[in-house]
Amino acid sequence: MSEPIWYPAPGKLNLMLRVLGRREDGYHLLQSVFQFIDLADTLHFSSAPSGVFRSQGGPAGVPPEQELTLRAARLLAQHCGIGEGVEISLRKSLPAGGGVGGGSSDAATTLLVLNQLWHCGLSRAELIALGTTLGADVPFFLFGESAWAEGIGERLQAMPPLAELPYLLVHPGISVATADVFRDPELTRQHPPSTISAFLEGAQENTLEPLVRRRYPVIAECIDWLTAQGLRNARLTGSGACCFAEIPEAVDVSALLHRLPSPWRGWSVRGRNHHPLRALLQKIPAGA
Repeated sequence: MSEPIWYPAPGKLNLMLRVLGRREDGYHLLQSVFQFIDLADTLHFSSAPSGVFRSQGGPAGVPPEQELTLRAARLLAQHCGIGEGVEISLRKSLPAGGGVGGGSSDAATTLLVLNQLWHCGLSRAELIALGTTLGADVPFFLFGESAWAEGIGERLQAMPPLAELPYLLVHPGISVATADVFRDPELTRQHPPSTISAFLEGAQENTLEPLVRRRYPVIAECIDWLTAQGLRNARLTGSGACCFAEIPEAVDVSALLHRLPSPWRGWSVRGRNHHPLRALLQKIPAGA
């Protein structure tokens, strides 16, 4: 009997994030640079009777109607008229609520793999359109390569090849309420637009960071701790709670991980410019 296939759902980092404004519907207009990391959840898909959508191993406390992999599977089945259900097994490695896109990546891998297993034949553009209804980060994971993002995150442009740097990624043991951060009256929403050239020349700030540092002092401690360890360019990813910094060659990463304050968790990761399911993505027509 063949071994079951487990499909990766990688995390991401926001190497830059700027808030440019807010739309009438409440969504915020952003600019960001996304890059994958080599830390990933993995998913396995088994056929189930029509109308049966089940999952196991997902984030604790999330009801089935809100679980993103099941929402993605139901959405694809409804859109394509699929008379088949699915059971999804999920092995979590990405920290929930960490700003590394775990739930969005799980949803994107679900759409990508079931599009193949169910022979839906959707183009990447069609999958991205579906993914946008699930969350603003889902389109990036279906885009499949390091990207410059605008709009609410759905307008994507391939970046020039980025350095695939080693990072220390740290979760400081708290949960950040992203919606509360974006609703906060102290959030500066009118930053001037940036450019890819400016990013490549070093303009890599996250404009959410000052507010998140004030609201969550432990995140300020985490960023300051990373800097104090001799790491470079410590900053927040997304709205947090994870922080990350570049690891110079001379730094002993194992020793750093042992020194992490409790209850923080850390991972040695590396940036990646392509989704690990790149071969599968390349088989799908780009679409309009």
